[in-house]
Amino acid sequence: MVREAAEEAGLTIAETNLRLCHVVHRKAAEERVSFFFTADEWSGEPVNREPHKCRQLSWFSVEALPENMVPYVRQAIQGTLSASAYSEYGWT
Repeated sequence: MVREAAEEAGLTIAETNLRLCHVVHRKAAEERVSFFFTADEWSGEPVNREPHKCRQLSWFSVEALPENMVPYVRQAIQGTLSASAYSEYGWT
C-alpha cells in the first residue's frame, strides 16, 4: 500500500499509519480479493500519476460520492462506514 500510494498518487504514507478497513472478494472476468486501507496521516498532495488508468483524482464527501465510481469501491466505502470488515461483489 505504501508503494502503491507513492506510485499512483504521489503520497508518502508510513506503514504504521495504515489500517486495514475492508476486504472485498469480487468476481468479474476473474476472481479477485481487494484490500482497502485508511490512513489518518500522509504527506503530499494527491496527483494522478496514472492518467492512462484514471481520468482524475478528487476529494468527495461520503454523502456525495460520484455516480461513476467503480461499484465494488463504493461497496467497500459503505462497508467501512458501517464497520463491516468483509463483503462480496459480483457473485451470482
